[in-house]
Amino acid sequence: MNSPTPAPRRAGRRAGLTVGRVFGVPLRVDVSMLLLTLLITVMYAQFARDRLDLPPLGGYLIGLGFVVSLLGSVLLHELGHALTARRHGIGVRGITLELLGGYTEMDSDAPSPRVELLVSLAGPAVSAVLGAVGVGLTLALPAGTLAHQLALQLALSNVVVAIFNLLPGLPLDGGRALRAAVWAATRDRHRATEVAGWVGRAVAVGTAGLVVLLTVERLLVPLALPLMLLVAVTLWRGAGQSIRYARISRRVPSIDLARLTRPVFGVPTGTPLAEAQRRHAEQAPPGAAVTVLDSTGRTLALLDPAAADAVPVPRRPWLAVDAVARPLAQLPTLPAGLDGERVLEVVQAHPAARYVVTAGEDVVGVLHIADLAQVLEPTRKMNR
Repeated sequence: MNSPTPAPRRAGRRAGLTVGRVFGVPLRVDVSMLLLTLLITVMYAQFARDRLDLPPLGGYLIGLGFVVSLLGSVLLHELGHALTARRHGIGVRGITLELLGGYTEMDSDAPSPRVELLVSLAGPAVSAVLGAVGVGLTLALPAGTLAHQLALQLALSNVVVAIFNLLPGLPLDGGRALRAAVWAATRDRHRATEVAGWVGRAVAVGTAGLVVLLTVERLLVPLALPLMLLVAVTLWRGAGQSIRYARISRRVPSIDLARLTRPVFGVPTGTPLAEAQRRHAEQAPPGAAVTVLDSTGRTLALLDPAAADAVPVPRRPWLAVDAVARPLAQLPTLPAGLDGERVLEVVQAHPAARYVVTAGEDVVGVLHIADLAQVLEPTRKMNR
């Protein structure tokens, strides 16, 4: 039930089904929630039947009710993050409930260590308050009753969520708090993210070891083992993504759009594909992209190399280049002169393999995403 640190945004691709808004924040539910609902309902139904001597149907209804209360607690936890972030000027794109709890997607990182700390601790604070309410209800209600058991489980689940999320490693809330502390001490957000990410990996390994130990000692039911190991794996992956994000973010200022832009080589509309390829091979600068021009020299489209290569060689003299080109209106554009941060924002908002670089109404070049990725992750092998 973690709240991952904001990562490079993938606008246009939203996980889960949007089911409504809470305080103006879009709420989405991932399909993996069905698996969580089934697992917890079955596990808690058996527990409730043993404790309260209920028939099977009654146990399952109670298990489902516990899932609903648990998801409500997770939603309130995430709302703590979302509303605190919004209060400090950080846009919130939505809350998603999924298999391992939920996460809040924000438009940007916190502007300062103080705001980072406040946002990170808001969720566990809400869970702690809910846990305290659950403890109070547990003490007030008669033991051995259904209401007492539900209150007890609500108290335990929220206390566990609050404590677990305070572990000092990304992507947990405690990891964000650790990042805030390291950021304040070093004045380096990227280094702070890497430190919290590596601590997060240690937390993941420790979680996996503890789960296995508890299962061997029969303190954890075997049915819970796969789910808990999945939590550990998710923590490991989230920590790794945080480390990678920190390294990428550190290199964003080194993005030079002018240097990365490949030149273009224009051919008139209606030119046979074979002729366009011959001219390109003989006259174009190295790495140049082929564009299709109208009679006034205005760019109409950009040749799709994969589509062109798929055309059988004997057909190429008879097929116009326009047939294997994408109209300019269908391609994402980057104004020449953008700095690295603005380039990355456009790329994240409009994922594509190539971007048309423009100066006013003129097309001055093409940016290949593989070239940009090579700048951001020079040691990572890219498929070109």
